[in-house]
Amino acid sequence: MTLNVLLVGASGFVGRAILATLLVRRDVRVWTLTRRPLPVPAVPAHRQRLAELTRPESLAGCCAGVDAVLHAASYVGSDAELAERVNHLGTRWLTREVVAAGVTRFVYVSVAAVYGSGPHRGPAEGEIEARPTSARSASRLRAEAYVLGAGGQVLRPHLVYGPEDRWFVPATAAMLAAAPGWIDGGAARTSVINVRDLARLAVALGTAATPPAQRVHHANHPEPVTIREIGLALAREFGIAVPDGSVDLAEARRWARRAGIPDRQLTLFAADHWYDSTRVWRVTGQTPGPRLPNDLAGSAEWYRPLLAGRDAAHAERRPHG
Repeated sequence: MTLNVLLVGASGFVGRAILATLLVRRDVRVWTLTRRPLPVPAVPAHRQRLAELTRPESLAGCCAGVDAVLHAASYVGSDAELAERVNHLGTRWLTREVVAAGVTRFVYVSVAAVYGSGPHRGPAEGEIEARPTSARSASRLRAEAYVLGAGGQVLRPHLVYGPEDRWFVPATAAMLAAAPGWIDGGAARTSVINVRDLARLAVALGTAATPPAQRVHHANHPEPVTIREIGLALAREFGIAVPDGSVDLAEARRWARRAGIPDRQLTLFAADHWYDSTRVWRVTGQTPGPRLPNDLAGSAEWYRPLLAGRDAAHAERRPHG
């Protein structure tokens, strides 16, 4: 049986990885929903639906004839009003179309930042309350409510890396190159996932014959990594500078204020942010890829020019969430 799968947000960082995963599935016919046509020959023009989440009238009928909807579209900038319009209200309008079309497979890629600033040390799904601290993550949490209300599935990755990543690894490299030392020795543990693995999870959930009973999933590699491990791996693979010595959090905060680095971004490098992510691999039948320190070579072609010279030093300072 061939499944007709509509991918919303196919031109984004996560969306492109999901699209690549779908295109190698012989039992899937891919449809896309984007603001502009995609230059992807494998998705013919008649299966590329053009619409904008901020314009509900443009979404009318967008889910007709499909068996599954994978929603990977999101606004990740600093404009709170736009985050509300795209993430919250846009998902509301999209969910209305999903329900009207009778689609029962519906997956939304959200973010673990809905839990707030932490520290978070290994909670499983349902063991921690969502307390977003930014308008952006609050809008994602409100979007989740529509998806869950329609019987859909929600993925909550923390930090995502791999080809097309313009924030996590570049910002980490810039932070480490400028920092006065490892914050508390770089011992903070964090959850990460390769975007290709995140795509596999989204596709597995969206194409499952029977969706899992619990519908919110921590979507990360099951083994967290320390900030020091990440930094040393980047140094080995790409030659970036890493700190000498260690500083405590109070000293790091004084440095960050002088450098204009928001406290919630600094916190990502200073406090534990890891989540029990074992269950999603079990319920989807997927196998995690290599753990991050052993998993950079596959993304070297993307990161090496991005981290060269001033690119890393001027990486976009967008706080996660």
